[in-house]
Amino acid sequence: MAKPFGALRAKLGSVRIAQNKAKADEIIAKVALQDLRRSLNITQEELARALKVKQSSVSKLESQDDMYISTLIRVVGALGGELRLVASFPKMNKEVILEQFKGRKASERH
Repeated sequence: MAKPFGALRAKLGSVRIAQNKAKADEIIAKVALQDLRRSLNITQEELARALKVKQSSVSKLESQDDMYISTLIRVVGALGGELRLVASFPKMNKEVILEQFKGRKASERH
């Protein structure tokens, strides 16, 4: 007989539940650009219109593993977000937000 999820969860304890939530949040926070767009219920066509490019260009962008930061700023901005770059230093247990790109608008390009 199947047990209710609440009963199983109650056996885990608050520490384990917090650990599981932290891990789930970490996994959710690491998504590909295509998955991000989809999670926002935005089509490639809609994003292409916002970026003033062809849909095929959006498809190419989503499959790239390397792009200009200015391009990524534009894409994230068109999705309604703001890009923040974080440098992680695991040995020092430290993360630093790189301010060089903060405040740049999607329309600013060099």
